[in-house]
Amino acid sequence: MPGASAVSYPDPVSERPPAAPDYTWLYARTRAGRARGPEGARALLDSLSRPDRAFTSVRVVGTNGKGSTCAMLEAGLLAAGVRTGRFTSPHLHAYEERIRLGGVNLPPERTAAFITWAQTHAPDAAFFDLTLALACQAFAEGGVEVAVMEAGVGGQSDATQVLERVSAVALTNVGLDHTATLGETVAAIAHDKAGAAQPGVPLLTTAEGEALTVIEQVAQERGAPLLTPATHPALFALPYPPALAGAHQLQNAALAAATLRTLGFDAGVEAALTAAHPARLERLRVQGKTVLLDGAHNPHATQALARAVPAADVLLFGGLARKDTAATLAPLLAVAPVRVFTAPGDLAAPPAELAALYGGEADLDPARALARALALTPAGGTLLVAGSLYLAGTVRGLLAPDLA
Repeated sequence: MPGASAVSYPDPVSERPPAAPDYTWLYARTRAGRARGPEGARALLDSLSRPDRAFTSVRVVGTNGKGSTCAMLEAGLLAAGVRTGRFTSPHLHAYEERIRLGGVNLPPERTAAFITWAQTHAPDAAFFDLTLALACQAFAEGGVEVAVMEAGVGGQSDATQVLERVSAVALTNVGLDHTATLGETVAAIAHDKAGAAQPGVPLLTTAEGEALTVIEQVAQERGAPLLTPATHPALFALPYPPALAGAHQLQNAALAAATLRTLGFDAGVEAALTAAHPARLERLRVQGKTVLLDGAHNPHATQALARAVPAADVLLFGGLARKDTAATLAPLLAVAPVRVFTAPGDLAAPPAELAALYGGEADLDPARALARALALTPAGGTLLVAGSLYLAGTVRGLLAPDLA
């Protein structure tokens, strides 16, 4: 395997980096730059001398469970003695959570240096492409052997499609999300996600039903060996349940275990099952009450959440307007009789409208909404927070600043 020292990469900045990264400029790239598709990411990586050639990648695609699967893969690879990188999104508290080397977040000064370079050399690049490029360059420089790479949206249409030296593709599941981009049906979305398949590269999935039928067809067309719990039950078998709560995590854990075994890292399976991942049914104790934080933000995810938490006293909910808010909220309405709605960002579904439609109170400010939701939660009761990872991150920072 070629190491980072085998390739010369452009210096990301020729002067001393700024005291702090210019996150404002970087985040503004979410609404700037090229149209969606992998071409821009490939051009950006090429301008950096193709750092993605310095390590092998495990691509993780799917509608939900990607972050948890990535966390388990990272833990397993590290336990197996592999120099590991991890690229995920979004972050909860700090941008550098998106890029980890050896289980540690990227230093902010490395981000600062890259932003300074990008402002001159890639001013029109999109946010996700820039973050992917920074991750690949940092992994190459850091001698990463295997990088766990989470797709942003889709599979074939995602920027991570351009990665070279992909050793496996793990596809978690398929549900209705990002329909404006990927298609209006499960079959269309499954086709795009399965498009991550490559000839001769193992494609592992725990998807079921109609989605699995499409995945099987695409895998055959692409010449990708397809591994599923039905075809390879021993590969996906778990010695015990994962530490992450919820029945849906059993599938994520099985996928992570199967991927590790397929790549020859069986020694990492037990460590993978002990992995933690914040804001995935994370339990906090506050004022003698239980607060459950979950980033469920689409119907497929909130259905799983409702199965895992059939009853709570209060729901604090905030979602993005571009999501199907009605379908996302529907599974949670029977969970909690008391609801407080808030805005996780400036593109949020209007809390007052949600309160009028579904019953409850509304406050645009998440901190005030959290305080009200806690006040409405009885002593010894449970407050469920859901609707957006951005909201989960905000609440986590307010309730447990030492964890942020």
